[in-house]
Amino acid sequence: MRKILIIGSGKSTAYLQKYLLDKSDAENLFITIGDIDLKSAQKAVQNHKNAKAIALNVFDNQSRTQAIKHADIVVSMLPAHYHIEVAKDCVTYAKPMVTASYVSPEMQALHHAAVEQNIILLNEIGVDPGIDHMSAMQVLDRIRDTGGKVILFESFTGGLVAPENDNNLWNYKFTWNPRNVVLAGQGGAAKFLQEGTYKYIPYNRLFRRTEFLEIDNFGRFEVYANRDSLKYQEAYGLQNVKTLYRGTMRRVGFSRAWNIFVTLGMTDDSYTIDNSEYMSYRDFTNLFLPYSPTDSVELKLRHQLKIDQDDIVWDKLVELDIFSATKKVGLKNATPAQILQNILTQSWSLAENDKDMIVMYHKFGYEKNSKNHQIDATMVVLGEDQTYTAMAKTVGLPVAMATLAILNKKITATGVQIPISKNIYTPILSELATFGIVFNEKEVPYLGYNPLNI
Repeated sequence: MRKILIIGSGKSTAYLQKYLLDKSDAENLFITIGDIDLKSAQKAVQNHKNAKAIALNVFDNQSRTQAIKHADIVVSMLPAHYHIEVAKDCVTYAKPMVTASYVSPEMQALHHAAVEQNIILLNEIGVDPGIDHMSAMQVLDRIRDTGGKVILFESFTGGLVAPENDNNLWNYKFTWNPRNVVLAGQGGAAKFLQEGTYKYIPYNRLFRRTEFLEIDNFGRFEVYANRDSLKYQEAYGLQNVKTLYRGTMRRVGFSRAWNIFVTLGMTDDSYTIDNSEYMSYRDFTNLFLPYSPTDSVELKLRHQLKIDQDDIVWDKLVELDIFSATKKVGLKNATPAQILQNILTQSWSLAENDKDMIVMYHKFGYEKNSKNHQIDATMVVLGEDQTYTAMAKTVGLPVAMATLAILNKKITATGVQIPISKNIYTPILSELATFGIVFNEKEVPYLGYNPLNI
């Protein structure tokens, strides 16, 4: 049997595992699921006759290398910064690897060695990055193949709560790594291209410079800029484009409220707070406010940030219990960002019967026959439950499909790759459509870029 090793059995792996197990008989597959938590791996295997669970610590060189040596292909679903140890072994033992994470500089450095070993290290084959690459390239290639010249490209993705479970004032719940949400936008100014001019948004202004868009049947959303919208400019063949903007989607009003945390300094991850484990949520909030012998924490915050008592932003802050004197932080020597994440997790975790939602929107502007045209493409995927989430579906299925395609030699590229070529994206997008992951395209009047919103 052909042996697949999946390293990591976290929240985004449910569809990946199910897809491969369902095809194991027809495709002659044996799947080994390795996780540092053996019980988690055993739960994923569910006593399937073509699978087994193993305890696998990625930092235990012996167990990691033994597992990789005995596989025909390796799927790494670990946190992004752990992939490199797996990738190095894959190069050493000439095993192809698939992962949903961004290509790191360390991963890219393995390109030539992977080519020499005649293997592929396929990265960015999840949802964002992943489905965004494939769906964008499909339209961009079609425009160019039919004589069009791309002049504008915008792309936005959001992991949100499904409308029927959207029951808090923030219109948001965690559907992926909460830490990434808290730290979003840090590490430099957001950079994008607008009508031929480079634009920059510093972190302290990022959540006050938003653009708005509509998704049919799902209403209005806002987007804030990703840190580097130009990262894929060359890969996408958009060197001569006038506007290039990538961002993250939220419901309208989220960013203005989130900016309160940024302004106060609660998203800072660069220092730790002494005795943080004994603090109440109220104590934590008070750390960032000036001293007053008479004013309450609530009054100081409202005065400091000029928030009216009847402002919906105030209600959003109250909803999170950040003024509670009884709820404790419970984290020792934690950073402000870690404490904020802990507080938010109490309010924003998906309930047992909650469903999540992935929303994606692309805008393509192009010139053809001396006229400007525009295509809007949107995708909405709703989760089924806490296990089979929209996030797990849109991350796991492309990974699984690519893994099988590599085994079946339908993907033959070598080296460090992302899914932007036709031979990769065409069959995967076609198969994703059979799982309800489809884009709705429509031709609309060309609007260009609206600078009033940014």
